[in-house]
Amino acid sequence: MSIRHGLLALLDQGPRYGYQLRTEFEARTGATWPLNVGQVYTTLGRLERDGLVVPDGEDEEGHLFYAVTEKGRTELRAWFDTPVPRTNPPRDELAIKLAMAVTVPGVDVHGVVQAQRRHSIQALQDYTRLKARALAGEAAAGGVEGTELAWLLVLEQLIFQAEAEIRWLDHCETRLANHRERQTAAAPAAEAPRRRRTKQQLGER
Repeated sequence: MSIRHGLLALLDQGPRYGYQLRTEFEARTGATWPLNVGQVYTTLGRLERDGLVVPDGEDEEGHLFYAVTEKGRTELRAWFDTPVPRTNPPRDELAIKLAMAVTVPGVDVHGVVQAQRRHSIQALQDYTRLKARALAGEAAAGGVEGTELAWLLVLEQLIFQAEAEIRWLDHCETRLANHRERQTAAAPAAEAPRRRRTKQQLGER
C-alpha cells in the first residue's frame, strides 16, 4: 500500500492538513489500513523534501495546510497509469509460516492450516456482512457516493482475498495429505533392503 500516493491523491483535490488527510484516507478505505497522525506528517515531510507538496498556509487554529505541486501531480498520474508490479510480491506471513512449518520437526502443520482456515472463514463472513450493510445503505440512499464506492471496492478486494486464501489452504491440505501418503508408501520399500542386509549379516556370523 502506498501511503505516499494516497496522500497525493487526496491533496490533488485541494489543500489539507494532517488530521484531515488521516480522516479522509481512513474513510475511503474503511479504516482497513489505519494511519496515525505522526505517520501522515512523516510522509508529508518526505513529500515536501521531494518537491511533491508545499506548505500552503495555516488556519485560525494553527493547522498547517499542504498543497500538491505540479511535480506531485505528475507523480500521481504516473502512479495511476502504472500497473502494480508483481515481480517482487510483498511478503505474506501465512505463506512464510507454512513454509517454515513443513520444515520444522514437531509442528502440527495440519493444525496450523485448520486454525488459519477457521480464521479466514470468519473474516470472510465478517466482510460479507459489512458488504451487505454497505449495499443496504446504498439502496436506502438511492445511490452511492465516491467515499462509499471506494470502501465497497476495498471491501470486495478483501472478500476476494479471503476466498482465495481459503482455496489455497484447501490446496495445501490436499498436498500435505498426498505427501504423507507418499512417505508412508516409501517407508516399507526403504525398510526392505535394510532387513535383507541385517539377515545377511546375521548369516555371516
